[in-house]
Amino acid sequence: MRALVLSDIHGNLEALNAVLEDAGAWDALWNLGDVVGYGASPNEVVDQMRRRATQSVRGNHDKVASGIESPETFNASAREAVEWTREHLTPESILWLKALPHGPLKVDKADVSLAHGSPVNEDIYILNIRDAWQPLQVMQQQVTFFGHTHIQGGFGWQDGHWFTVTPKYLRNSGPCHWTLAMEEGRRYLLNPGSVGQPRDLDPRASYAIYDSDAKTITFHRVPYDIDLAQGRILLAGLPEKLAKRLRIGR
Repeated sequence: MRALVLSDIHGNLEALNAVLEDAGAWDALWNLGDVVGYGASPNEVVDQMRRRATQSVRGNHDKVASGIESPETFNASAREAVEWTREHLTPESILWLKALPHGPLKVDKADVSLAHGSPVNEDIYILNIRDAWQPLQVMQQQVTFFGHTHIQGGFGWQDGHWFTVTPKYLRNSGPCHWTLAMEEGRRYLLNPGSVGQPRDLDPRASYAIYDSDAKTITFHRVPYDIDLAQGRILLAGLPEKLAKRLRIGR
């Protein structure tokens, strides 16, 4: 199985299109949530995921935009963006977002589970080893993919020893990839990074490819038309901050 792993698209159609073109052929597409929010193309991105994703879990912006939860815990820019998103979503998009399942979700025919935030609580961020400790202890699958932080990489455990996974790219422009070989006896808690709003100071769109035959997970970065994505945000009247952050990747 060759699976394309996406997270935190956040209504950024330009980034999503670049990722889909760069990824090539795949057998499955796993969506880790936050399809909408921040970006100005929510319906177009939802439509892509409705047609393409083979398994999905919900994100916190998906819940708020579809009316499941209130935006009261969001900061001002996020709240304004999600309220704009809710007003512009079609009824079909809202129904699809509402129906997204709570993670973690076991993947059929793979030793993998999917979550948006922490597998122990979908709204908790996994930012360090302390955050990763409990999920790695209770994981039933070798690999759990998560999103929410918009930071590519992750954590692992083997025989009481902890380690971090940080992709190492040879250049900071153009398409790049870095491959992690999965080792027997190790557990991995991995973030493919954000498609639509990276926050690790690399503005290129992020994604990962899981290959069960090769026993590898390959992290990717791909450039996209940031100017067009920024223009859509500004024309929609969304906060200027949301456009600026795309250029600096944070």
